[in-house]
Amino acid sequence: MEAGKKEIITIIRYTNESKDLWDNFVAESRNGTFLFARDYMEYHRDRFCDYSLMFAKNGEITALLPAHISGTDLCSHCGLTYGGLVLSNKTTAKDVLNIFEQLFDYLRKHTNIETLLYRPTPHIYHKYPCEEDLYAMFRFNANLTERKISSVVWQRQPQPFYGRRKLTTACKSRMHIVEDSNFAAFWELLELRLREKYAAQPVHTLSEITQLHSYFPGNIKLIRVTDNDGNTLAGVVIYLTSTVAHAQYTATSNEGRRIGALDYLYEYLLHEKFADIEYFDFGTSVEDGGKILNTGLISQKEGFGSRAIVYDTYTIEIKKEDKND
Repeated sequence: MEAGKKEIITIIRYTNESKDLWDNFVAESRNGTFLFARDYMEYHRDRFCDYSLMFAKNGEITALLPAHISGTDLCSHCGLTYGGLVLSNKTTAKDVLNIFEQLFDYLRKHTNIETLLYRPTPHIYHKYPCEEDLYAMFRFNANLTERKISSVVWQRQPQPFYGRRKLTTACKSRMHIVEDSNFAAFWELLELRLREKYAAQPVHTLSEITQLHSYFPGNIKLIRVTDNDGNTLAGVVIYLTSTVAHAQYTATSNEGRRIGALDYLYEYLLHEKFADIEYFDFGTSVEDGGKILNTGLISQKEGFGSRAIVYDTYTIEIKKEDKND
């Protein structure tokens, strides 16, 4: 692939005995978040056949790949919002090319995997620049097969709200912002809204999100707007990393919609609660892997001053000969 002697990468399949090693590497990596911690990844282990891999150079772990197998696909990781290689500060571009080349050789020799579905971590989650894997996707002739558009506010230079209602003092006096762990109160509203609007249900069950919150109380936060009687008017579940506050779930009641409870909540989140976090991510507004744009939904998010980043999926047919001359 490159001039010079190729260094040997040792590929190790993850087992429970490596949990501490894995989690410590994620915590110290350039682009790892709590979604890659094993306690998070394994809440849905009954739904995914885990095939996570660790890569070592000269006896030292240099990269991780959170992954699972689906048929003849190796996926990184369809049970998470994003995936891709998790890299150390020492891992270089040459290392990453070498990792992918030897990964393909390993999969050809030891598995019946035919396709790699690769979902890199968007740059807003990086603690330090970390796009060597995107260069590798180009070098290995990967196909971009899915692109989801998400709406993000850059908090260092936020855009003003537009098209948002002006909340009256009377309306504000009826609303109270509460940060607690009463997921049951919010989940009832969330499930109702998803069922009514999309004939869908949350990815997480109430018991799952409650369990994950108990594991990651500093990263998973529930913030609600209640009325004077404590009824939930609106709410959002935030996934918080060192660089991003991501709105994982959002819902509002009919009364909350009527009096602007969600506008009230987001004004607080953006201007006060998470004003010091670099990015606020409202989430994606697409269907069918990005082929259909929900223009009404994205317009609502853009009204808060957000603009686009993308969550991508690349596909590589690894049974074919890889030529990177």
